[in-house]
Amino acid sequence: MKRIVIIGPESTGKTTLTKGLAAHFQVPWVKEYAREYLQNLDRTYREEDLLIIAKKQLEREVDSPRDRWLLCDTDLRVIKIWSLIKYGRVDPWIVKSIAQQTCDLYLLCDIDLPWRPDPQREHPQQLDMLFSWYIKELKREQQPFELISGSGPDRLKLAIDVLESLPEQN
Repeated sequence: MKRIVIIGPESTGKTTLTKGLAAHFQVPWVKEYAREYLQNLDRTYREEDLLIIAKKQLEREVDSPRDRWLLCDTDLRVIKIWSLIKYGRVDPWIVKSIAQQTCDLYLLCDIDLPWRPDPQREHPQQLDMLFSWYIKELKREQQPFELISGSGPDRLKLAIDVLESLPEQN
């Protein structure tokens, strides 16, 4: 099984792309837990909430059905960057867990879509900076990634083409 992670700054179409890929290839996908958690929170989130979110996100991946691919709408790297931007640090458990994970490919969503307001989105004026963090993180950790740009069907088609070009697993 190949683990494919869709990442990028807020409002870059990660969930839409993940759903589209899962439907096209008829494979399971792991939903982003942060959105669900924050929607059910009756207070402003705090730093310690990020660890709860990270643990549940990882649990969802582990418990997900297996197929030729597992598509993940976010992963712990997103939570790491979120924590660094918001709090200037990241919980050691998250760092350790990232080091133990493997990913066959990251699909990095470009910031070429219009930003859409959402109560959980915090950085409409900082997308360039956030996007740079993602690129630096992936390169620093020597993670395989492909940039996914375009809108609507073009964006999905590019991602499909990228995944179809991956070598088959033995």
